[in-house]
Amino acid sequence: MRIGILTGGGDCPGLNAVIRGATRAAEVTYDSTVIGFRNAWRGVMDNDYELLDVDRCRGILPLGGTILGTSRDQPFAHENGLKLVRKAYDRHGLDAIIGVGGEGSMSVVSRLHQEGFPVIGVPKTIDNDISLTEMTFGFQTAVQICTDAIDRLHTTAESHHRVLVVEVMGRHVGHIAIWSGLAGGAAITLVPEEPFDVEEVCARIVDRHKKGRFATIVVVAEGATPKEGTMEIPAPEIDKYGHQILGGIGSILAREIQGRTGIESRMTALGHIQRGGSPVAFDRVLGTRFGVAAVEAAIDSDWGQMVALINGQIGRVPVADAVGTLKVVEPDLLRLNRMFQPRIPGDEHPGLPEGASAPVED
Repeated sequence: MRIGILTGGGDCPGLNAVIRGATRAAEVTYDSTVIGFRNAWRGVMDNDYELLDVDRCRGILPLGGTILGTSRDQPFAHENGLKLVRKAYDRHGLDAIIGVGGEGSMSVVSRLHQEGFPVIGVPKTIDNDISLTEMTFGFQTAVQICTDAIDRLHTTAESHHRVLVVEVMGRHVGHIAIWSGLAGGAAITLVPEEPFDVEEVCARIVDRHKKGRFATIVVVAEGATPKEGTMEIPAPEIDKYGHQILGGIGSILAREIQGRTGIESRMTALGHIQRGGSPVAFDRVLGTRFGVAAVEAAIDSDWGQMVALINGQIGRVPVADAVGTLKVVEPDLLRLNRMFQPRIPGDEHPGLPEGASAPVED
């Protein structure tokens, strides 16, 4: 069997683990050939590729990014895109293409399957927002990077008695913010799932500082928004792919907090630091499992499937069912986040079921 593989969308720790896992499974176990297309579907259309084998993939497991490069270009954005994809299949004698990417990339895989192409999807996103899989590789690495940064920011916030706002990635969901906020001991974490009231945020900070806690960490996802009428933010720009260009809510929030409370406030945006560097062990293993599973789906001719983590095991789900609806933060995590907010008068037990005891605040 001859299998193509490509990595699309944003880069992510663990992509090279997928490439290595797929290549090793194909060559060693199934006596198959892997063709790696550079820069995602652009490489398919431009015939930009390289042959992958075990030797080529030596040493890439701990590397961040992707040895194949990536882009957001895709065949449905070009008038003759599908013809070029068919030409690539014919030119290389491909039996399948494995597309590795986020929600947008999985939508492309789904549409190509509908057009009759033999394709398999591998979910990838540090945002952990793809439906029907418990976890995506890259997420745990991003959370660890954010947590390490928050740990460091605690000491400088305490030294200067400041509020430090930490802006993390999360366009439409708050998985990174919730996990890193809880792990890093942030006082307040704001996510897209729950629009925030800036006056309430400030009240919680002021009350916290009145109690002698002179440093506050606020984690905010880049896609978090204020409740209507509570704070003005500019409308985001749109890029050439139709995506909102997010980022900047941290700066706006820090200015609002300082202006409303009089407490010195600063902002740190972690940005693309969250995408870079070596993947943690979990992401290396999950990426490897996904790569092997994708090849096995191709061997089985189980087209139009996306490999997924389900109850700790690797399974397959129809890629068409995994796109269109983002996986948001679970209600129990949102409630847990509210439980650890600073309390204010009249709100002694935020997020707790009636009759439950409140946790002791850090």
